[in-house]
Amino acid sequence: MTPWLSLLGRTALVTGSARGLGLEIARGLATAGARVLLNGREPDGLRRVADTLRREGLAVEALAFDVTDRAGASAALRSVEDSGGVIDVLVNNVGQRDRRGLGAFTEGEFARLLETDLVSAFTLSQLVAATLIQRSLPGRIINVSSVLGQLGRANDVAYSTAKAGLDGLTRALAAELGHREITVNAVAPGTFATEANAALTGDAEWSDWLRRRTALGRWGRPEEIAGVVTFLSSDAASYITGQTIAVDGGMTTTF
Repeated sequence: MTPWLSLLGRTALVTGSARGLGLEIARGLATAGARVLLNGREPDGLRRVADTLRREGLAVEALAFDVTDRAGASAALRSVEDSGGVIDVLVNNVGQRDRRGLGAFTEGEFARLLETDLVSAFTLSQLVAATLIQRSLPGRIINVSSVLGQLGRANDVAYSTAKAGLDGLTRALAAELGHREITVNAVAPGTFATEANAALTGDAEWSDWLRRRTALGRWGRPEEIAGVVTFLSSDAASYITGQTIAVDGGMTTTF
């Protein structure tokens, strides 16, 4: 491992890391040497994932809590500190998808999705940054946004709104925390072949559209998200902040 890409000595929390992109991000960070805290709401499932990664020789632990429960999140982070650890890499990956249009949402439904996809990232960033500032430590915050933070798509209004907000949060926190040596960046995945997209990966019409719509002409593989997040977590990215980096096979640059 090139020294400036190594994450040895770092402790990373990856929210929503029991499966999909979050799991691959966690695997990538741990492979680079970080101690990784896996997060999800279901403790038993999270422990099984942790056991699998430990069998791969990776330093991971399960940290179950609901990201929308501030008190629960705060207690979980305190337990890490009580055991002598400090989270200096935070990956806000949790995201829910609800593919419905403007007229289909009630006020409460829209607000709940924003709470999960956007407000939780603010809350955890606030909690982690407060500890780093108190201890005068540098850190990394990485938000998992989406190409829909920059692009519009009919009948996906809540998710698009949340991800656009996440891009704005990234820039605002970068400006606020930069002088504390805490960088804040985002990655914006395109269309990945994850469990959440299982129905679409088997749809020939959708896959044909994707071949025409992206420069690389294919679905993203979940493991392809890990490299850029690992880079942004490392010393190699020490002068990068406030950026949203598309990992989309060229979707946002192909006309």
